[in-house]
Amino acid sequence: MDFANIASQLNAGTILPEGIVILTLLGVLIVDLILGRTSSRWIGYLAIAGLSAAIVALYLQWDSTNPIGFTGSFNGDDLSIVFRGIIALSAAVTILMSIRYVEQSGTALAEFIAILMTATLGGMFLSGASELVMIFISLETLSISSYLLTGYTKRDPRSNEAALKYLLIGASSTAVFLYGVSLLYGLSGGQTELSAIANGIAAANVSQSLGFVIALVFVIAGIGFKISAAPFHQWTPDVYEGAPTPVIAFLSVGSKAAGFALAIRLLTVVFPLVADEWRFVFTALAVLSMVLGNVVALAQTSMKRMLAYSSIAQAGFVMIGLIAGTDAGYSSMIFYLLVYLFMNLCGFTCIILFSLRTGTDQIAEYSGLYQKDPLLTLGLSISLLSLGGIPPLAGFFGKIYLFWAGWQAGLYWLVLLGLVTSVVSIYYYIRVVKMMVVKEPQEMSDVVKNYPQVRWDLPGLRPLQVGLIATLIATSIAGILSNPLFTLANNSVANTPILQAAKVASTQANVIITKQAEEL
Repeated sequence: MDFANIASQLNAGTILPEGIVILTLLGVLIVDLILGRTSSRWIGYLAIAGLSAAIVALYLQWDSTNPIGFTGSFNGDDLSIVFRGIIALSAAVTILMSIRYVEQSGTALAEFIAILMTATLGGMFLSGASELVMIFISLETLSISSYLLTGYTKRDPRSNEAALKYLLIGASSTAVFLYGVSLLYGLSGGQTELSAIANGIAAANVSQSLGFVIALVFVIAGIGFKISAAPFHQWTPDVYEGAPTPVIAFLSVGSKAAGFALAIRLLTVVFPLVADEWRFVFTALAVLSMVLGNVVALAQTSMKRMLAYSSIAQAGFVMIGLIAGTDAGYSSMIFYLLVYLFMNLCGFTCIILFSLRTGTDQIAEYSGLYQKDPLLTLGLSISLLSLGGIPPLAGFFGKIYLFWAGWQAGLYWLVLLGLVTSVVSIYYYIRVVKMMVVKEPQEMSDVVKNYPQVRWDLPGLRPLQVGLIATLIATSIAGILSNPLFTLANNSVANTPILQAAKVASTQANVIITKQAEEL
């Protein structure tokens, strides 16, 4: 086989964005090695430039005529492009909010950015992986980097505790997921490519066997851990409270987006014959996540723990689109994750800024903040109200689209439960806003009374200000000017062959099951 044939089969151009991220990662390490600590002034901008170039490369690959790379291991279709873009954009905003935070914690910035970009790389590869070995390697790249980031502030005992808990629970979930995919490998006759697995299982007629059911349950457990869905959420509150705040900002958006990309690709390609079964399981997970996340968040006193349970509830909302299994359902997931990126990162930017100036993240300490820091109050208020689904902010349109897709698919009671739990969530979001804005000057907390003078000329604060204003503007106008995002989400689903093929396979499976029932 000559070189031209090998190159055409590899089609390495499909991973050009990831290649740019790898080169940027190497550049960060080399520059830091040569210049040392002095490189920290601009090394973050180098990383952001690389991630921006990767996003441009993703844009140029839209509607590619040949998206399959590495002999079927990687699929650079429009669906993966959107998810890879979300992950890269979340990493870029996370770096903006990290520079001052990491320097103030006394740890090295270059190593932090390098590990964060490694996690980004894992998430991007996971979003397009269509082969079991590549899925597992990408998942582990993302997971191990996340464990390292969680324990990065090694002088903080809470960070060490969070990293240990995350590592132990994550290793267990990885083992369960690996056992599930190994069963798929065996049942399909030794296939590792996802479509070949589906064909092998259909040919062997084992779609109703016990082994296939166990594989499905174990795979869902691994996905549930990655998207922090109840009851696989045990790690989330402790990790959110103990880990560095920029890290949980990335985990709440980038890692969750990679988990949903994996869920869509794996479930629609490998499990179309048992679509009703996995939708039933995800319905139970969505109900648990929405109820537990929103109810437990009511009792939280720490802002980071409140957002942890909020993140669990948000995963429940997004799962409505997955359960619907329609074009509108998948489009609504993508649209919601796009707006969730802006509103969640805006909230975490405000929390980082408040903790840098006061050293606390307790909700009660935010009392009267409007008197001392109007911009931070505005940013946090807008992001929390958007997370609660208050019109005309981005979160409102995201939830409307999700609930509409679920209602069209006949998920009436699940949508009604989503509406009820959304109302519950508004209470604990507005409680924080009310505390910041409505409190009288004499009711101001001691921390806010001693609030330092607002300055943006300190090292590392200017990128934080840029991140805050950019995400605040995006959260404010993404709902009103949502048509481009709607179009992007709809086109990414309509132009993705695996989703269209999954609909046909699901219809055929329903016809077969109906015929079998009639014969009986």
